[in-house]
Amino acid sequence: MTYRVLKLILSLLAFTLLRPRVTGLNNIPRRGPVILASNHLSFVDSLLIPIVAPRHVTFLAKAEYFTGTGLKGRISRWFFTTLGHIPVQRDDPRAGQRSLEDALEVLNRGGAFGIYPEGTRSRDGQLHKGHTGVAWLALAGHAPIVPVAIQGTDKVQPVGSRLPRIHRVTVQFGAPIEPARQITSGKPAQARRELTEQVMDSIHAMSGQPRAS
Repeated sequence: MTYRVLKLILSLLAFTLLRPRVTGLNNIPRRGPVILASNHLSFVDSLLIPIVAPRHVTFLAKAEYFTGTGLKGRISRWFFTTLGHIPVQRDDPRAGQRSLEDALEVLNRGGAFGIYPEGTRSRDGQLHKGHTGVAWLALAGHAPIVPVAIQGTDKVQPVGSRLPRIHRVTVQFGAPIEPARQITSGKPAQARRELTEQVMDSIHAMSGQPRAS
């Protein structure tokens, strides 16, 4: 089964059960490298964004999804491989840098890459400080960043819940941020932090999430 067929099936399920409200699709460039930087509330986010976006969006996924055994392991491996997600070893001390290198390859091929600047899902509903990897990636890959705000997926799969629930969700794609035009600092580390904060400010403005102190 190809990616398009799998996306069609997932789309039918999502639009039937979750009835997503989607705005700002015109903010996603139809070709060329682009980063979709989103808040992160649930495992569902990594399925929802590729479903509603007009591009094939690649995400990182836990290596365990690709290495399981038995029928469940084969289904999981097939599913995430078909989606085009990239396995990452979280216990590898170089996992962070390897992840950025893998993402950069996607951008260099003119692809769309999805990333969560917070690093992990928010377990308290607050928007946490963004890591500067998203800015490094944008600058190295010469790619615009499209901020993404997701609402409601924490109700679909609350923390600690294994089975999803039916709940309407919202996905907003913000105006692209062109990294080279936004940076005012000449110091690389400060420039990356400055760009990351602009991304997080945009996500906050759209999502309405309280900022973690």
